[in-house]
Amino acid sequence: MVVDLNGFFKPSSVAVVGASRNPAKVGHVILKNLIDGGFKGMIFPINPEADNILGYRVHSSLVKVSENIDLAVIAVPAELVLETIDECKKKNIKNVLIITAGFGEVGNTALEQKLKAKLDSYEMKCVGVNCLGIFDAYHKFDTLFLPRYRLTRPKPGGISFICQSGAIGSAILDIASTSGYTFSKFVSYGNATQIDESDLLEYLGTDETTKVVCMYVEGIKNGEKFFETLKKVTAHKPVIVLKGGLTDAGKHATLSHTGALAGDSAVFFGILEQVNAIRANSLEEMFHIAALVEKGVKFKSNRLQIITNGGGYGILSTDAIASSKHVKLAILSQQTTAEIKKFAPTHMNIGNPLDLLGDATTERYKQALEACLKDSGIDGVLLIALYQTPLLTTEVVEVISEAHRNFQKPIVVISTGGEFTELLSRSLRERGLAVFSFPDEAITALDKLIAYQMRAPAKIKTVDKTVKMQKEKKVQKKTAGKKAKSVKKKKK
Repeated sequence: MVVDLNGFFKPSSVAVVGASRNPAKVGHVILKNLIDGGFKGMIFPINPEADNILGYRVHSSLVKVSENIDLAVIAVPAELVLETIDECKKKNIKNVLIITAGFGEVGNTALEQKLKAKLDSYEMKCVGVNCLGIFDAYHKFDTLFLPRYRLTRPKPGGISFICQSGAIGSAILDIASTSGYTFSKFVSYGNATQIDESDLLEYLGTDETTKVVCMYVEGIKNGEKFFETLKKVTAHKPVIVLKGGLTDAGKHATLSHTGALAGDSAVFFGILEQVNAIRANSLEEMFHIAALVEKGVKFKSNRLQIITNGGGYGILSTDAIASSKHVKLAILSQQTTAEIKKFAPTHMNIGNPLDLLGDATTERYKQALEACLKDSGIDGVLLIALYQTPLLTTEVVEVISEAHRNFQKPIVVISTGGEFTELLSRSLRERGLAVFSFPDEAITALDKLIAYQMRAPAKIKTVDKTVKMQKEKKVQKKTAGKKAKSVKKKKK
């Protein structure tokens, strides 16, 4: 059964234990982010030495709050956490998010074990300890302890990110947000004292606003549980995983960071392959793949046509495709070639890549793009648009968007440049297209996605077949049992 984590992502009321008047304190930042983020639920700052913080009435303890509390965010020193959990029990709070560090990651395993025992005995659910917090873009729920002016929060979208490291999570959220990536949820879970990566993955696997799950993990608490959860989720939703702690030095660093055992990397990667999870080799690659999924990029097969107005970019893209495992260069049909010849300059070579030349106009892009998308031998287009050329107008954004709307084939855009280019790229992203800066990053991501999509139907059928066989076996056992009972009655 899926662990209900709505209380962590969609609470109606939140208490911030350790709320502070000091803007430099974690408790102050969390409270301010909840308010500034637009959270619509009730907020209760808890501090025995304050009356009012940021315009909110402060309670001296949790038990002084008369209203029900869905979630307690705990940001007090480690030595005060256990008594805070006792207060949560008195207040009948079932969900706690513990930001506080100073447990197993610094060798204080005894305190963390006491905490876990207390949580289990009280039947409480806990995310943390030693974590950055939780962010839900749709619920406008923000408990990250980094100021909003330093860390850009993403707009609502389809990517959810489970991250063991708060530092990695914050940096990636920041750059992803400014690059136009959109998120459903983010959770940093730290030491995974109780709720672990498998629980979070299973929950996001059922979340309607999550189209793709990204995971950065350093150590796995329960390998068998993780395998079974991955198998269940990847049957219907892409999961992209980046593993930290691959080297001996990395494993040692993992133990001192979150107190987790890194495990055998070969076994871990074998698990990913078995269940058709997508393995990322870097943070950049993880989110490049996620961007393709989030934008709904789907391939029926793997034949890609390159259209460019820069010959060098066409060559680099061709090299990258030739070096990939699963992406192939499409071959233009005779009909498409004849169609392109009608508008192409006489000195333009027609093939793959299709170089529209440096004097390419917006109209030439339109004609080439539509001709290629109509070709049954082409499964998708890698469109390189270098906006620095003089005859390419900003109207090309509408041309690309219109083709994206009118054809059932993916268009992946590559545009390299500064402020002007980024402005147009952002406009395309807002219109639902995946846009990259360089050919190699786009094709590496496409290679992983196409491999996943080519395997996915077979995997899903296998899972469905297995489930069906299991159900049939249960029916057969019941039928056999009934027959046996019937025979016994007749003998009597």
